[in-house]
Amino acid sequence: MLSKTMQDAINEQIKNELYSAYLYLAMSAYFEEKNLPGFAKWLRVQFGEEQEHALKLYDYVLERGGHVLLQAIPQPPAEWQSNLEAFQQVLEHERHVTALIYKLYETALAEKDYAAQVMLQWFISEQVEEEKNAAAIVEQLKLIDAHGTAVLMLDHQLGKRGDD
Repeated sequence: MLSKTMQDAINEQIKNELYSAYLYLAMSAYFEEKNLPGFAKWLRVQFGEEQEHALKLYDYVLERGGHVLLQAIPQPPAEWQSNLEAFQQVLEHERHVTALIYKLYETALAEKDYAAQVMLQWFISEQVEEEKNAAAIVEQLKLIDAHGTAVLMLDHQLGKRGDD
């Protein structure tokens, strides 16, 4: 059985994961409007991954006999000053989510919820990948901005995500 403390913390993280999905969907729309379909596709795939993360937590609460309580999701921003600024926000947001996952893991430790600790290991590993991917795109965009070229090549590359 899930403790009330752990249940509440996971429900909060479900909201955070759904906000992440919502943010990335807003960014996808932004890039579609800028006629950068590769950027838009990359973010739309990210949107789907964040939904999967939320559902993984949702299912976990139910499997442990807990109660899922969905919370309101704040409206994400809809405009960015540049491609780089948008992806810097992706990286910053992923770092924020990592901190939230660590806090959730600390709650599992304090509650001596060993099953939650095991489940959260997956999220910890996932966040390493999420930060790495976002950081790589930020660095590529910095190079592009410094030289003023190649944004369409990067758009094409990002558009291949999920085609594997």
